[in-house]
Amino acid sequence: MYSLADFDFHLPPELIAQVPLATRSSSRLLQVKGDQVADRSFSDITDLLQPGDVLVFNDTRVLNARFLGIKATGGQVEVLVERVMDATTVLAQVRASKSPKPGMRLRLSDAFEVDVGERAGEFFVLHFPTDALTLIEQFGSLPLPPYITHAADEVDAQRYQTVYAKSPGAVAAPTAGLHFDQPLLDALQAKGVRLAWLTLHVGAGTFQPVRTEDLAKHTMHSEWYNISPDCVETIRQAQQAGRDIIAVGTTSLRALESASRSGQLLAGSDDTEIFITPGFSFQTVTRLITNFHLPKSTLMMLVSAFAGYERIRSAYAHAIEQRYRFFSYGDAMLLDREGAR
Repeated sequence: MYSLADFDFHLPPELIAQVPLATRSSSRLLQVKGDQVADRSFSDITDLLQPGDVLVFNDTRVLNARFLGIKATGGQVEVLVERVMDATTVLAQVRASKSPKPGMRLRLSDAFEVDVGERAGEFFVLHFPTDALTLIEQFGSLPLPPYITHAADEVDAQRYQTVYAKSPGAVAAPTAGLHFDQPLLDALQAKGVRLAWLTLHVGAGTFQPVRTEDLAKHTMHSEWYNISPDCVETIRQAQQAGRDIIAVGTTSLRALESASRSGQLLAGSDDTEIFITPGFSFQTVTRLITNFHLPKSTLMMLVSAFAGYERIRSAYAHAIEQRYRFFSYGDAMLLDREGAR
């Protein structure tokens, strides 16, 4: 049995990428195939996939989910929208010197007021005066990850979104998709690689640390996903032809494997709290494109489950030695599933 300490490693702070590269597809790609690793450019991905393979992308769009505001008493608050529940209701983290009470009113961005509803675990229900998505996009700010030290600027507004982002609802980007630009997508399609799309709205819980050495005691965060019948049919045809199903990012993998728990991939929408650790039985995904993840994170556990624990330890040691760039604006890996053909 693995414990939290098994997923720790030392990362030199200067390897945490603070800004994106000038060109999306010019990042590096570490290919991990069996016990071999190869240093490549991300644009080589066209050479590493075959006609008929399916790339599955997460088309979620990051909200301007962060707000600074004040309580009616004058105290300062910071709000991070976690999920838009309906037209005027959201779940949000609210940080303040004292937690707000139900019925309290908060003024956000000195632009509009929201009413505090009931507590929902670590979140608060907030009631917006008009359409929440409109107010969020107009007055909120982009919520960069906690390890990026600068405030979001115009570059981040473009580059912390995928080029195909269209379904607003995430508070963090599906970062493996940040490496794809339109010329690369066109080149993949020209080769005969098929593209499929799903939506999983990434929550702030993706950055939540695991606080217990016993992994069985960790409570996984919940995220909403939707997989269309077209996506399922594209994958089914590829599987019947013996082609690879490549998840672009852990979020795409999480959605696909959540929808495959019956042994067969099913279309539909649901919340998932799936926690993937070594020993997990994968049903759908055979290859994974992913960035490098934080020590002791649930995503380190996921990639270790997918490619093999020792294989990932070795690959990360190689990446650190070769000065790869880590985390959201960093470089990528292409992983083959352990035991897959």
